Amino acid sequence: MSDEMKSFEALELRLNDRKIEYDAMSIPDAEAYQAVQAGIRQATRKRKSRLRWVMSSISAAAILLVFTGCIRVSPAFASFVEQLPGMEGIVSMIRQDKGLMMAIDQSLLQKVGVTDEHNGASLTVDSIITDESRMVIFYTMKGMKDPEKGGYDIDLLDEHGKKLPVAFSYSTPRPVSESGIYEDKIDVSFTESLPPQELTVVFKERGKEPNNKWKVTFPVDRSLTKGMKKIIPVNQTMTVDGQRIHVKQAVLYPTRLVLDIEYDRNNTKKIFGIRDLQLVDEQGRAWRTDSSSIGGSGSSVFFESMYFSTPKKLTLQGSGLSAVDKDELVISIDPSSGVIQGGPSSLKLLQSTVQGKNLILEFSIADAQNATSGLSFTNIEDSKGNPFDINEVGWSPSVFEARVVIKNGAAAKGNLTMEIYSYPDQIRAPFSIEIPVTP
Repeated sequence: MSDEMKSFEALELRLNDRKIEYDAMSIPDAEAYQAVQAGIRQATRKRKSRLRWVMSSISAAAILLVFTGCIRVSPAFASFVEQLPGMEGIVSMIRQDKGLMMAIDQSLLQKVGVTDEHNGASLTVDSIITDESRMVIFYTMKGMKDPEKGGYDIDLLDEHGKKLPVAFSYSTPRPVSESGIYEDKIDVSFTESLPPQELTVVFKERGKEPNNKWKVTFPVDRSLTKGMKKIIPVNQTMTVDGQRIHVKQAVLYPTRLVLDIEYDRNNTKKIFGIRDLQLVDEQGRAWRTDSSSIGGSGSSVFFESMYFSTPKKLTLQGSGLSAVDKDELVISIDPSSGVIQGGPSSLKLLQSTVQGKNLILEFSIADAQNATSGLSFTNIEDSKGNPFDINEVGWSPSVFEARVVIKNGAAAKGNLTMEIYSYPDQIRAPFSIEIPVTP
């Protein structure tokens, strides 16, 4: 049996396994259904009779599984699917993550379909995909007034109503069309706990009354990925620009690969980030990371998952570091004269101005082309030992200039002492090490 035939046999098995669950769902309208059939026939002529039978016996949700399976192998087909009614948002949210697409293709997507509606507006959690390390929550908003302008705060609660000890990211919802429908996703990282058995997602309209919120509760099936975690020992040390970096282990999950990295405490530089970090397999495919910086003594770096791809070889590659000598981390600034003492030679203070209660410091950083991070500070104190916080930071990579707003900084007495927290200086030092694949 050819690889193509095996692929279709596996697809049929997955679809039939999900058939009973989805049969109760509504079938797409005739026009959309015919468009799907035409696309399938064009893409798979050799197997058109068998696929036609499969497509005639499944519901809309199962069609989604076909879509995601084709998306990862055919950008042209992804473009076709993206033009179908209601599908463009799903495609755009998953097409940039190869690992997540393959996990969805393996029937790990959990349908939720729970809605909270009031005051003419609704929030629907459409589906989730989760394992022990990550959960991605797909949602749709309808009837909201300018959500991209006002913005929303989100809370994630466990079955006891307590906030989950997790890190999660989300962006301002983007419109699907002019019809007032918005959709996006919440990306959750589990570091201290496992996914809850029941999850509540709360959207709170920012700047509005406290009761203006939407709340959706649903069960989480943790059994779909139970026991799928794979630990791959690495235990290698690489030297980049004289700095030692320990690569401890890789942990492979269906939704991502987590690489544990630690910086040697005896390094002479404080490392803020690693440039162009990626994993490359034997076919030359690059598995990306969305981590632009790794601070402190090291961290966990998240890559796209190759769990269902089974590479024969992986190489960790990078082009250099963002780092500063440890004896140049602390600087002293006289806001009145603009004199700066300490810090890297590439750092210059352009001007210092007072705006209301805040102090605005503007810097330039030489040779910061293609920087992936900006300039920021921590441990800010005036000459009297009064602490201050940063209210806002800005970075203009085209002109290598940074803007730092110190909250209530107008009241600072004498010089300000500040420790560099992130720095855009780039050290170019390409490196690569082999990562074992067999756990």
